[in-house]
Amino acid sequence: MSVSGKILFVTGATGLLGNNLTRALLDAGAGQVRALVRSADKAKAQFAGVTDPRLSFVIGDMTNVKDFAVALNGVDILFHTAAYFRDSYTGGSHWAELKRVNIDGTRDLIVAAYGAGVRRMVHTSSIAVLDGPPGAPVDETMTRKVANADDYYRSKILTDEAVFEALRKYLDFHATMVLPGWMWGPGDAGPTSAGQLARDFVERKLPGVPPSSFSFVDARDVAAAQITAASAGRRGERYLAAGRFMTLADLFPMLEAETGVRAPTRKLPLWFLFVIAAFQESYARATGGKVLLSWASVKLLAREAGRTQFDHSKSQRELGLQFRPVEETLRDTLDWMRAQGLAPPRLSQTNRSTS
Repeated sequence: MSVSGKILFVTGATGLLGNNLTRALLDAGAGQVRALVRSADKAKAQFAGVTDPRLSFVIGDMTNVKDFAVALNGVDILFHTAAYFRDSYTGGSHWAELKRVNIDGTRDLIVAAYGAGVRRMVHTSSIAVLDGPPGAPVDETMTRKVANADDYYRSKILTDEAVFEALRKYLDFHATMVLPGWMWGPGDAGPTSAGQLARDFVERKLPGVPPSSFSFVDARDVAAAQITAASAGRRGERYLAAGRFMTLADLFPMLEAETGVRAPTRKLPLWFLFVIAAFQESYARATGGKVLLSWASVKLLAREAGRTQFDHSKSQRELGLQFRPVEETLRDTLDWMRAQGLAPPRLSQTNRSTS
């Protein structure tokens, strides 16, 4: 089902993926886009300059789906991007909120959508639901065991199970899942962990280079995959949009080239990161502030080393998946940050050498 002329509903519309998806749907000819947001003020700021009458905001929260369920009436396709993820840099246990938003919220959303007549959904899953041996490419069939998941990963596994439950229950309901990697891009107002890292980099808060590998993807490329999945994705199928395999040792010089801020080069061993995380979480508990590095994040670094290479052949074949250059994503991300006053103008080579 093409999105052209259709009534579409997007959850998490002010998020990194959600706002880029909303814009892409308008560009693709959507008849209406109903964008679920928690704050009208935040929505106005995120979509400043967008005056398209086809875009409307629905004020609501994934913990109270019934409060906005009426807005699902008449919707042709539901795009679900909303998720709770802040355990990555706020420290402590977040399971109650992860369960309420990611698992229970998704289940309630599907029930409400089906009751309103919605029969097609594109669900934002995650590479977190997949696993494989270090060094081997991972595909959509290689599912992760809950025992090998932190709380956020576990919530994504169980959220996907809620979607599969709905497919077994509602035989005329069509749901497709797109699995992004670590998303970057403009419009990261939250910020996500990627946006936070970019801010920490330009503010010179990073003491060195952790031994981290990941899959880097532009949120706009994920949005494009989701739009195609709405029409070409098969019922109950997962489609990877993980992106390119990278390490922070690869990424930091690219950020230096874009910002003019000298990249850290000192290698940080895992044991040192655990010490920093323990100190940071203690400080956060005492002050209520954010942490630069959480215990959960370090555990994830250790567990996922070498497990972030993915086989996109299915998505390339069925969705025509493509990834733009990393340099383009970083340039657009930093340009957006500068426009928002979140990053200084790019330093010249002269200024960099004296800073």
